[in-house]
Amino acid sequence: MRGVRGRRGRRGVVIAVAAVLVGALATGCDQGADGGKAAGGDGEPAAAAPGTVATGTAAATQTLAPDGTTVRVGSPRAKTVVHVYEDMRCPVCKKFETEGGGEALRDLVRSGEVRAEYTLASFLDRDGGHGSEKAANALRAALDAGRFAEFHDVLFAHQPEESVDGYTDAFLLDMASRVKGLRGQEFDAAVKGMKYRGFVTASARAFDASGVTGTPTLKVNGRTVPPSMSGALFDKSSLPMVIGALSQS
Repeated sequence: MRGVRGRRGRRGVVIAVAAVLVGALATGCDQGADGGKAAGGDGEPAAAAPGTVATGTAAATQTLAPDGTTVRVGSPRAKTVVHVYEDMRCPVCKKFETEGGGEALRDLVRSGEVRAEYTLASFLDRDGGHGSEKAANALRAALDAGRFAEFHDVLFAHQPEESVDGYTDAFLLDMASRVKGLRGQEFDAAVKGMKYRGFVTASARAFDASGVTGTPTLKVNGRTVPPSMSGALFDKSSLPMVIGALSQS
């Protein structure tokens, strides 16, 4: 990654970024002390069909990982993997995606330097409703059409208020109309029939098993962005430095 040279240089980047971010931390959506906000459902994850995203220097594929829950977006050759844990109803996830480091992460994916991987939680539905589950199901259907990344961005850009539980079938289909090539009989049926309920359930379990307690959370090559640097999630100029430091330390 740019600006990271050697062990001493990496340590300097970490210290500098941490110093900048102290006191600038944002509170994310969390499961609460009981850690029990997991989604329900049944069935098994289905296989994914790959799609592509336009990039500057490399082909970015959209696929389902062999674990059946992780959605991969980016070049298979990328040496740095940023794993993103999100609940589609979480307003802090929206802040990350639309105002913070999400833009920087997308740029790194487009460049071929980084592959982004997503685990979709649905613990916020425990407070009432099924919006997180419905959105995750619709995103899985979008993956079949090779449009996960595009639909993911549209849904966060137009995220309903968390308390409203606004990810209804009608809303999801309306948002899907904004993504070229996504709407169709198969996609619409998958949204209305919760075709990928098994994926939604498995994803919720994967989130619980990950040790992550809130969203958004990022792991860089398996290393969780520490609390002292979590403010970088909301600063698009700082996030690439944190990703670079953690990927090489």
